[in-house]
Amino acid sequence: MADTRQRAIIKVFRKYSHSLGPEALEFLEEILDKHEISDEDVEFSIEWIAKEYNKQDDAQMKVSLDVLQRVYDAFQDANDSQEQRDHDLLDPDSHLHIIDAFDMPQWHWSHERSTFERAAGPLTVSGSADSRTLAMRDRLNIIKQTVLRNDHFSPSTLPSRDREHLLTLRSTKQLLGRAGERFLLFGMLSHSKEGKLCLEDQDGSVELDFSQLDQPSEGLFTEGCFALVEGDYTEDATLVVIAIGHPPCESREAARSIFGHIDFLGKGATTLLEDTQLAARVRLDLPDLRFFVLSDVWLDHPDTFRGLRKMFDNCIENSFIPKVIVLCGNFSSRGVPQGNSREVRKLQDDLETLADLIASYPLITRTAHFILVPGPLDVTANSILPRRPLLSTFVSRLRSKVPRVHFATNPCRIKFCEQEIVIFRENLMAKTLRNLVGVKPDVKNDDLKRYSHLVPLTISIQPVLADYDHALRLYPLPTAVVLADKYDRYQMTYEGCHVFNPGSFVGSSFTFAAYTPSRRESEEWCCTRYGF
Repeated sequence: MADTRQRAIIKVFRKYSHSLGPEALEFLEEILDKHEISDEDVEFSIEWIAKEYNKQDDAQMKVSLDVLQRVYDAFQDANDSQEQRDHDLLDPDSHLHIIDAFDMPQWHWSHERSTFERAAGPLTVSGSADSRTLAMRDRLNIIKQTVLRNDHFSPSTLPSRDREHLLTLRSTKQLLGRAGERFLLFGMLSHSKEGKLCLEDQDGSVELDFSQLDQPSEGLFTEGCFALVEGDYTEDATLVVIAIGHPPCESREAARSIFGHIDFLGKGATTLLEDTQLAARVRLDLPDLRFFVLSDVWLDHPDTFRGLRKMFDNCIENSFIPKVIVLCGNFSSRGVPQGNSREVRKLQDDLETLADLIASYPLITRTAHFILVPGPLDVTANSILPRRPLLSTFVSRLRSKVPRVHFATNPCRIKFCEQEIVIFRENLMAKTLRNLVGVKPDVKNDDLKRYSHLVPLTISIQPVLADYDHALRLYPLPTAVVLADKYDRYQMTYEGCHVFNPGSFVGSSFTFAAYTPSRRESEEWCCTRYGF
């Protein structure tokens, strides 16, 4: 029995590239005995200690008993202090942060150190040739390191028959001179100068031949997305594809267990233990708290203000005020053509009318946070992603009449307690369908979920500010992603990340989405239905 427990302990720490000496191993066994942990629960219990040890600044490859003792003591102290804090109700406002894309710190992936390193120099909207190359390299390397950590690619430290079925990634440079062999590659789908579809990685590219691919894989494959491709290399220097798939996704908990010490949002890093405690308090103290998300709030549409007024009336009648109301553009059905002063004035008048409408509900104005996210047709300082907020000249009355209004970038992020919620307003589905590669006869909502970047397209299709490409990453996986799109409304949960499209607000029913942090789920609500 002791050997079984020891092997389980060693297995967990080897997963994080650490080795255990006799003293450290004995200490961990004593902890398991003290807390009466059964053999079946050993791996689960040791996993937390290994994760926390890995985050320590002085953590060594060979586990230090002193550091291990400190990690365990911190866990005990946290449990004691948590009991004292449990009677205090959680204040949602003190745990709510709206994060603009241009305020997020930039972290590059270091291949040498196998971790993230913070960018040293200042970021600019112009970028450079080097920054554009580095942005794409970061996209590839960040996804690749999660692939290599997946159980199908990472060998166990213990002898097992499963080792025979492990997958080995190869590079394009390893194809040379090996015609007739089968390879598994990872890279970006792109077109060559001759217009032929290729797979491109950090070492080169190879032309792809899809003629032998019988069944398309799950998900949508576009030029610019990253994919795993298996095929046979030929004398013609092409790879005959027999299978293609999206890289496996790494859960938020798994990513945070390794990189939890890195402050990706710029609001301070928290430990997994702190996240777990906050999540429990949200479920207990704030079970009914909601975030409303509306998209395509066309202020020039004659019925939009009627729908908003009905939504606010229902909030008052039912004594239910959401903590956050996200209003996504476009705020004009036609946009504002360049140089059209009449349309510019009309948009400004509509936004001032919106300010007056919100201010006419004092209870909502005092309680709710309003977040305005510009759409692709709205007037901002730039048209390239990420987009700046609505121009300040249009929103002066909103700023003066609504104290808790936030004019956010597109995309932006909401940090609420332990959760990270991404808000993105773009007609992404239409662009994706226009740039599909390979065969995909039937497109389903689930096909939208398998991306680790908000814009899985090349910069020639969708330009992106190179120095701020990190603001479009979905790593670590957020808690929720709002993909506000003109496409049909949908919702799904994938690897613990809830993805949903609230649909267009404009219409006879005025539907929108209500996200519940305590359950990490969204549901469709309707203004014209009494009590929503």
